[in-house]
Amino acid sequence: MDDEGGNKRIILATALRLFSQRGYESVGVAELCEASLVTKPTLYHYYGSKRGLLDAILGEKGGVLLARVKACSAYAHDVKTGLEALAFAFARTAQEEPDFARLRLSLSFAPPGSEGGQAATALNYSIYAEIEAFFRDAAGDHGNMRGRSRPYAAAFIGTVDTYVGLYLAGRGSIGEDALRGAVRQFMHGIFS
Repeated sequence: MDDEGGNKRIILATALRLFSQRGYESVGVAELCEASLVTKPTLYHYYGSKRGLLDAILGEKGGVLLARVKACSAYAHDVKTGLEALAFAFARTAQEEPDFARLRLSLSFAPPGSEGGQAATALNYSIYAEIEAFFRDAAGDHGNMRGRSRPYAAAFIGTVDTYVGLYLAGRGSIGEDALRGAVRQFMHGIFS
């Protein structure tokens, strides 16, 4: 890897680690540069700004999660299997990229006017839209779901994110059995 590619990767990895540990808003450019062993002009050359750096993280790591969600969100006339696949997509991302998963969760609940919250909006809406479409399509087979795709998507994402958050805090599991149980509980709620 050349110096430019190496520097970019180091800056990105360092920013992801620091943002996930302390929150995007709490980390300054000077600290990022010092921890990455680069100058401010180097960071600005590659990413334009601290926000540009966050956008790059969300684009790269968030793009992987969004692709996984999209691959699982096509309704195939089996709600349980579809929801399990979606839950496993979130879990796989948390297992492979715990720093990104922690950052995504923190940005999901960032104040709407904050820079971090604004940066995460497109990714969060895209994920939400895929899962909402899953429930909207499932309503064709399950009439009781009709008109409820939005709250079902919010509740499902909230359930999965809770399991991911507990896993990241070392207080829970996102193994197949735990996620299947979460899906079973969620389905009990939507079908009762």
